[in-house]
Amino acid sequence: MTKPKYGYGWLVKFILAAILVTVGILIAVSENIVYIITGIAIAIFSLFRVYPLLKSLNKEVLRTINLIEILIGAVLGGVMIYAGFTKSVDGSLIAPWDGLYRWFLAFYFYARGLVFFVSTTFFEEKTEVPKFAFHIVALTLGAIFAVWKDFDAKTLGWIFMFISIAGAVYLGFDGYGGYKKYREYSKSLNEPKEKNKPKDTKVEKESPKHIEDEVEQPETYIS
Repeated sequence: MTKPKYGYGWLVKFILAAILVTVGILIAVSENIVYIITGIAIAIFSLFRVYPLLKSLNKEVLRTINLIEILIGAVLGGVMIYAGFTKSVDGSLIAPWDGLYRWFLAFYFYARGLVFFVSTTFFEEKTEVPKFAFHIVALTLGAIFAVWKDFDAKTLGWIFMFISIAGAVYLGFDGYGGYKKYREYSKSLNEPKEKNKPKDTKVEKESPKHIEDEVEQPETYIS
């Protein structure tokens, strides 16, 4: 089966780009949405790891340590989601969550990095370079959130907005390339097709020339 010359993936990418920009703007202007999105991301990342991770670990102590870390992450994600839907009378977040948010993030990232390095250092769990680098970043983020006293949900909201816009720009350019190919295909459909000229199957055969035309024969005389 031949691959089609066009597709509608560009339309999906345009829609996703618009959604990303909209969500990014909403996140930047609303602390509640920052709480909810952060909580959902942490909860999903925690819960979806349970079966594959525990199935692939060979040591019982590693399974126990990772399961405890996963459950703590899921609880923190649930609390963040709850905090996002909890509003005071004027529509803002209730005061306790403002101070706890950065500590939730600090604990989550630091715990993730700590469990990883405990597994690789003391229990000889092998790993890859990208995974190692990611958990170095996780430990660093945990330390930054712990000491950054002025950090709040709005700060993370602006970071999310820039990430969303960057993703939307990427999807937009990718979708533009697909749309361009689609329009080229549409243009080819609307161009008039050249009529095939019937090939002349008749081959002109040279009629055999008389010898007199090619070679002048001597005249004969009757005496």
